[in-house]
Amino acid sequence: IAAAERQVAAANAQIGVAKAAYYPNLTLNATGGFETSHFLEWFTWPSRFWSLGPQLAETIFEAGARRAATEQAQAAYDAAVANYRQTVLTVFQSVEDNLAALRILSEEVVEEHTAVNSSNRYLDLSMTRYRAGVDSYLNVITAQNTVLTNRETELQIQLRQMTASVSLIMALGGGWDISELPKVNALTAKQAKWTANGPAQPNAAAVAAPNPPPLTPVAAVPGAPNNPPPNPVPTSAVGENPPK
Repeated sequence: IAAAERQVAAANAQIGVAKAAYYPNLTLNATGGFETSHFLEWFTWPSRFWSLGPQLAETIFEAGARRAATEQAQAAYDAAVANYRQTVLTVFQSVEDNLAALRILSEEVVEEHTAVNSSNRYLDLSMTRYRAGVDSYLNVITAQNTVLTNRETELQIQLRQMTASVSLIMALGGGWDISELPKVNALTAKQAKWTANGPAQPNAAAVAAPNPPPLTPVAAVPGAPNNPPPNPVPTSAVGENPPK
């Protein structure tokens, strides 16, 4: 917006330049020095000379060139004003769109977080039923897939929310001061701390553990489903491969 406003000011100044061409040009010239035909008399007082006088110039016939130049400057000014107005409207639209996006995405994040919690409870229930010999391991895998899908959707919504926040800051024309960026030393220290401590441990109810021990199928246990399998899957092994 500031750049478009300066373009309008520059176009307005060009109108003044075009109108100034209607007036005559007045020039004041002054010269001085030494002049002689003999080398030894160059800097003597009688060899000096000077001249001073004004010069006035005016175009008598120009076939409408100045009027056309003035109209051209006026047209350029009108175009700059129209561009300025369009820029302002575009920025207002961008601000409104990003505000609406943030409002809608905030509601979607809450709903998707509820879906993630529900899928986690369903996963716990499926794991309990599997350990009790009621359901097969396929139900556990299906519940795990639901948890991961809902979590991925939630992260995508959060990413869109952050993108809308950055776009809103850009539309408002602020928030990009280099002093607000994190320092390289701080990022290096944070990365070193993360490497030393290791990444955060994943949720046992949502992430699979590799290489499960072989389990006896439920169908092979006498008296199933009243008797649970001899090697129940611990809670930390949610998401393991089905028993062989």
